[in-house]
Amino acid sequence: MGSKNKLKRFKENETFNNVFQPTREEVVGNLFPLRGKWNTDFFKNDNPLVLELGCGKGEYSVGLAERYPNKNFIGIDIKGARFWRGAKTAVETGLHNVAFVRTQIELINHVFAENEVDEIWITFPDPQIKYKRTKHRMTNSQFLQLYKKILKKDGVVNLKTDSEFMHGYTLGLLHGEGHEVLYANHNVYVNEGSPEEVTAFQTFYEKQYLEINKAITYIRFKIKD
Repeated sequence: MGSKNKLKRFKENETFNNVFQPTREEVVGNLFPLRGKWNTDFFKNDNPLVLELGCGKGEYSVGLAERYPNKNFIGIDIKGARFWRGAKTAVETGLHNVAFVRTQIELINHVFAENEVDEIWITFPDPQIKYKRTKHRMTNSQFLQLYKKILKKDGVVNLKTDSEFMHGYTLGLLHGEGHEVLYANHNVYVNEGSPEEVTAFQTFYEKQYLEINKAITYIRFKIKD
């Protein structure tokens, strides 16, 4: 994507009422006004709050929001030029139960309060296969503790990935640390029993994976107290 295109998208993001782009200083300084008030001040309802971390183009957030109008969805990504597509689609289609925040995943506890979030989706994250990149894997121990802070007591995390490595690493870590694996599937489009929201729609890249018969894996789990 050209830099002109990026700038245009950044500019257009500023006009969308469903996009929030706080500065790092605002977030770290706990000055983000919707923290702890997403349902009351933005969505203006008591529906469950669902996050998609590393949402990319926002396809999954928008797809879930369309399918589940009685839930509120928020896509998080540091690359605003990417989720511009999802935000624009939501605006054009009048979808009011989805929003996007441009920030780093490491800072989500400054954007959401303790016990504010019902569910988290991690869709097709970079598996960070090299050992020295372990700290960047989105299901490592540190990240799980970060998610636990903002999740409600019965909150769940969903991991959907095309990476067998990421799937295996996460399952091993969950079992090793005693977290509760609610469901695991090594190939959601072949094996029966996959939850509807896992197979109901595909992202752009997911469709490409499926065209070359790459297995899509899924884990649903709870983080132990």
